Amino acid sequence: MTWFAHNSVATIVEKDGLFLMVEERDNNRSVFNQPAGHLEDGETLFTAAIRETLEETAWSVELQSLLGLYHYPASNGVTYIRHSFVARALQHHSERKLDQAIIAAHWLSAETILAPDFAARSPIVQLTLRDYLAGKRYPLSLIYHHQS
Repeated sequence: MTWFAHNSVATIVEKDGLFLMVEERDNNRSVFNQPAGHLEDGETLFTAAIRETLEETAWSVELQSLLGLYHYPASNGVTYIRHSFVARALQHHSERKLDQAIIAAHWLSAETILAPDFAARSPIVQLTLRDYLAGKRYPLSLIYHHQS
């Protein structure tokens, strides 16, 4: 059996002091996450992050920087490598339906998200927000995408 990590992307989107979050179902409970998902075949990390944010929130975004890479061995036995990006909200597409697993998209305060009783999907949700608030940013040019 071959082991591999699941590569995922996520975006931190701040607008007017609030952060774009998705409410979703995970094991029959409602949890919150940044817009996030997995790469699809042939995608770059950049296009995956933009696509996932649009599909889960109906917001188109522009990536501004890399926040960081986060290694997370989840309790389900899967190890995730999350590529987190900082993005700027461009336009809301109110007519667009959200992904089936998404209950709703919300704009929440940092205080709400960082509260001890916040229903975060994983510890990475609050960690990435703390990193964002601490000013961590890396240039997008740090990532190389090979063109075939």
